[in-house]
Amino acid sequence: MNAFGGPFAVSTHELARRPGESRHLNTTVLAPQDLGSDIIAVPLDGPIELDLLLESVLEGVLVTGRVRTMARGACVRCLEDVELPLDLSIQELFAYPERMEAARESGAEDAEERMLIGETADIEPTVRDAIVLGLPFQPVCAEDCPGLCPTCGERLDSDPGHRHEVRDPRWSALAALTEREEKS
Repeated sequence: MNAFGGPFAVSTHELARRPGESRHLNTTVLAPQDLGSDIIAVPLDGPIELDLLLESVLEGVLVTGRVRTMARGACVRCLEDVELPLDLSIQELFAYPERMEAARESGAEDAEERMLIGETADIEPTVRDAIVLGLPFQPVCAEDCPGLCPTCGERLDSDPGHRHEVRDPRWSALAALTEREEKS
């Protein structure tokens, strides 16, 4: 997790406490550590493009927009490298501290979890959630990827007619007799 004040810290100075005001933010930040899983992830320090609209509302600052990046990993069927472009939308309300306190005191169960700290919104958790939830659980290089041969591990895509003769182990004694008879 980044230290507050890092690349994901967005200043809302021009918007604070002025409902109806808005501003666009287009920037590129570097990906933090652990942005994905062992199978597929956004590489550390990979570029993340942010195209955001920050809007001042009564409760705080509403951040909406697009997050674009590239995830890399391995196909779960054939183990080939996979590059997956991600274009995700985000929307999060960063509440003023006193609004959040009032909501908690009134017993509101759906009180916002994100809060402005001073005039700054830390959007890293929001971006992280969008990216991690946007990654496929089982990435594939192609929807029709046949994978690997379970017997020898050869890529079935490179040899579509690849086969192995598989004998039912219940017939192994009979097969052994047949082989001995053929040899003699």
